[in-house]
Amino acid sequence: MAVTIKDVALRAKVSITTVSHVLNKTRFVSETSQQSVLAAVEALNYLPNAVARSLKGKNTKSLGMLVTTTLNPFYAEVVKAVEMYCYREGYNLVLCNTDGDFEKTDSYLKMLAQKRIDGVIIMCTEYDDNTVNTISSQNSLPMVVMDWGPIDQHLDRIQDNSFQGGYLATQYLLANGHTAIGYIGGPLDKLPALNRFNGFSKAMAEAKLDIQPHWVIESDFQSEGGRSAMAQILGLGQLPTAIFVANDMMALGVMCEAQKSGLKIPDQLSIIGYDNISFSAHFSPPLTTINQPKDRLARIAVNTLIERLRENRQLGRIHLIEPDLVVRDSVARLR
Repeated sequence: MAVTIKDVALRAKVSITTVSHVLNKTRFVSETSQQSVLAAVEALNYLPNAVARSLKGKNTKSLGMLVTTTLNPFYAEVVKAVEMYCYREGYNLVLCNTDGDFEKTDSYLKMLAQKRIDGVIIMCTEYDDNTVNTISSQNSLPMVVMDWGPIDQHLDRIQDNSFQGGYLATQYLLANGHTAIGYIGGPLDKLPALNRFNGFSKAMAEAKLDIQPHWVIESDFQSEGGRSAMAQILGLGQLPTAIFVANDMMALGVMCEAQKSGLKIPDQLSIIGYDNISFSAHFSPPLTTINQPKDRLARIAVNTLIERLRENRQLGRIHLIEPDLVVRDSVARLR
């Protein structure tokens, strides 16, 4: 037979109301009573009915998160940090891996709203803006969108300053004497990819250097996409001295393909990446890259969502996170 809150109250010799206040932290209870209740909970191995508590208290202490794929180390590192901050705040995390599937993402969003999740963190590109906006407004479901996503006054947004990141990466190559610079990026219909390319373009324009169209490849943010893009550049014959690759996963593919062809990095080809995923420091050679502070990104996302829940705030806010340069060994200085 399941242990009930009444059993806890009887063992602790307090009222059911007192047990409820101790467990939900809704009212001051004397230290003696708190200890009695907590001792009874432990002795009886009492597990509060989460559904009943959510119906009464209008919260489930659970947050949802939509992520494109946890196979990408960047997403995996952010998810790990989000889960840690949720746990610290007493929230469970319901993770939905969308695999880049539009219909799957749409279905997950509706499911999370129906399951009375307190709020949602969105870190994926594939969804219907109308679904997001409808769920956010009609269900009063707080949402935080990381980098990608719709612009809506009800949504909190956390954005990496991708334009500045692209600018920093290109400036570093220029400062090291490179003028023949290629670019391998993500799909330009995605805002972060477009911003990184625009940052690259600005730095090149300021240096009064023309961008060579045959050295600019639009890829898919995956390692195989990087490998394919590098093979395409190798097929041209004339190579740049450096390539800005707009994420570390593609940079891994670029480096593998370049080294397979016999090129030495950075002696014959310099590479700079973007994201600073944990194992980029262990590439051969270690990758110079633009750092997205993933722990800070996660902390702001969780805190923003919880603050909104506590304040019952309706209008969204925008948080801009500035990237920084991590110098390692994949960029050579030209004389």
